[in-house]
Amino acid sequence: MAINEYEIKKQICDIGKRIYDRNMVAANDGNISVKLNDNEFLCTPTGVSKGFMTPEFICKVDAKGNVLQANGNFRPSSEIKMHMRVYEKRPDVGAVVHAHPNFATAFAIAGIPLTQPIMPEAVIALGCVPIAEYGTPSTMEIPDNVEKYLPYYDAVLLESHGALTWSTDLLAAYMKMESVEFYAELLYKSKMLGGPKEFDKEQIAKLYEIRRKMGLPGKHPANLCAELNGPGKGCHACDGACSCGSKKAEPDVEKIVAEVTKKILEQMK
Repeated sequence: MAINEYEIKKQICDIGKRIYDRNMVAANDGNISVKLNDNEFLCTPTGVSKGFMTPEFICKVDAKGNVLQANGNFRPSSEIKMHMRVYEKRPDVGAVVHAHPNFATAFAIAGIPLTQPIMPEAVIALGCVPIAEYGTPSTMEIPDNVEKYLPYYDAVLLESHGALTWSTDLLAAYMKMESVEFYAELLYKSKMLGGPKEFDKEQIAKLYEIRRKMGLPGKHPANLCAELNGPGKGCHACDGACSCGSKKAEPDVEKIVAEVTKKILEQMK
């Protein structure tokens, strides 16, 4: 039985309150959207705290972000463009969540992607979380910078801004946001304790096989080396063997020494 629009609006309000109560947003930050069909989407309004919404706050827009329905002075979030780009490039997506969770946003501000394989749940259910290059809020810069990551991932950090997650439905998209923040917090705390112990290639391969057998929806860089972020900023599947590995390849010290020695000997002749 299909859920009616009013029930979806209530769910958006519930998820908004959860995001607010978990300190994933401050004041009027963040935005949420849900796909009804190919040309109708519900979304949170601009200038409103996500922790104090009721169903009549929720707006309806078309695939271009134009207002189809809005009560009173409520207007769609200015960042709806970012959501629309996700729906355009990922037909499997039914909901998008944007927030500013503390630890994840700290990594985004520091320019550090969440690519270290440190816990089974993160590797299986979340995968890597790259950083989309900085864009001015409410402009096309953010959707343009996010676009290249959409075919490969289900979450991104927004440089110096926050985090963006998407999935098949609103609850799943919200859970992605929780997972991103939990992963970021554990990674931060483990660094304070001397650095996390990462899984090796064999352990990662076993976790990817578990994911495959579970048939989880969405995209995941399990067997993919998407050369998107440059050295040291991509998926951990590469293990440093390519330009997007989470570890930079170690230099061949013996080879360098041999080449330097050869040049010195040539100059001495």
